[in-house]
Order: sequence, then C-alpha cells, then structure tokens
Amino acid sequence: MSDLKIEGIRWALINENGWNFMIAATPKGLCYVGSQHAPYEQLEEWVKRYFPNRTLIQDEVGMQPYKAEISEYLQGKRQVFTLPYDYHGTSFQLAVWETLCNIPYGQTVSYSDIAHQIQKPAAVRAVGTAIGANPLLVTIPCHRVMGKNGALTGYRGGLEMKRQLLALEGLLHLTN
Repeated sequence: MSDLKIEGIRWALINENGWNFMIAATPKGLCYVGSQHAPYEQLEEWVKRYFPNRTLIQDEVGMQPYKAEISEYLQGKRQVFTLPYDYHGTSFQLAVWETLCNIPYGQTVSYSDIAHQIQKPAAVRAVGTAIGANPLLVTIPCHRVMGKNGALTGYRGGLEMKRQLLALEGLLHLTN
C-alpha cells in the first residue's frame, strides 16, 4: 500500500451581484478562476489536465478568504489582491502572468506593451497565447490587455465578461 497522500483541489462558487463563476485552490494558493456561468465540467476538465490525480472537493468555508477578496473586488471595494497563488506554466507564461499582475487597476495595456515589458518585443502572438492560458481570470488581470488600437480582444471568459470587468474598473468607454 502506498504512503502517498493525494491532495485535493478545493473549490467554491462565487455568486456576487450577477457574477457566477468557480474558483479553486491547492494548499499553496488559488489555482483557478473560471469563466462566467461556466459549468462544473469546465473546472473538472481543467483539474484533470493540470493537476492529474487530484480530486475536487467543494469547500465553501475553507475557500472563504479567496471568496472574500474576489467579492470585494466585484463590489468595487478592492483594487489589489493579496491572496496566495499556485499557478504553473512555462517560464514564458509565468513571465507574462507576472507582468499582468503589475497592470494597475483601471488601466489597460496592449499585447505589444506586455511583449516589450518581458523583453520579447517580437513575441506579441506568443504573449496572446500565454494570456489565453491564464488560469486565474480576474485576479491575474488579463482583462486589462487590449489590442494595439485599443480594441476589445479575446478573453478566455468571453468578451462579455471582459466588458463587465472593464466597466467595473471604470473603463466602460473603452468597450463601445
């Protein structure tokens, strides 16, 4: 018999002011923020892909610190997240995601800006791909990245979710 302990991935539902999405965490930190109104199966498939051999455990109480910060943001009461993260990716993806975390609340940048900040100015398409793989919507603010001409561009959570997040941050004029 194996002594290996299989860790679970705890998850909870955010249901706040019309927002409805799932979040998940490992013992190290938040690892997933889902798309608006996405089915449970989306979370289940993501866990199978990125955390194989882990089980999903619904834990509304244990996830409360994460829920609280995200809810405060959705209510317009928080601009910066302090919760721990547990995200995994290539070194390129990690560089992009860390750069996203430095985009101030209520501001936007372009994909090209991100490519320049990570010192890979020719990698604009790869930056877009890395942003699309961001597992932590909302908390790693990829919604703050726009097309070079200011156009609203792709978002894993869908363009409507991106519009709503930008509006929440006072940037609605950019989404018209």
